[in-house]
Amino acid sequence: MRHIINLVVENQSGVLARIAGLFSARGFNIESLTVGKPFGDETSNMTLVVRGDDWVIEQVTKQLNKLIDIIHVTDVTENDFVGRELALVKIACPANKRSDASEIANIFRAKVVDISNRSLTLELTGSESKINAFLETLKAFGIKDVARTGPIAMLRDSNVRPD
Repeated sequence: MRHIINLVVENQSGVLARIAGLFSARGFNIESLTVGKPFGDETSNMTLVVRGDDWVIEQVTKQLNKLIDIIHVTDVTENDFVGRELALVKIACPANKRSDASEIANIFRAKVVDISNRSLTLELTGSESKINAFLETLKAFGIKDVARTGPIAMLRDSNVRPD
């Protein structure tokens, strides 16, 4: 099963190396990793995507909690959370196909972020399934490049879902 684990860590050099070392030493794989500073320079938020059964995830969580640089560990998978990914997609798109590409972008609520004589670069934020569907739809144009973040996640405070 796929798990999304949020970490709050001290923002110091070597923290990422220690986390990666912990995973590799135990034969666990990090499927994706996203890191950002929410405020100031003291801490960073990390979102890890890890696959494994309950035992593997329990071991990962226990080992992460033992690292001195980690302030807080949360497996958001079993909770109600908001999750998003970001993708930048460059497609082959001569001028005569731009209106078709723009129509698809509008359907998915993607933004055009770069344009040239031969290509169009689109930005899309959404769930993994939305981004996968977007990429599948764009295959007809010819995908030249994709940059994708992997998921970030945040626990919900309520059951209200405006999205």
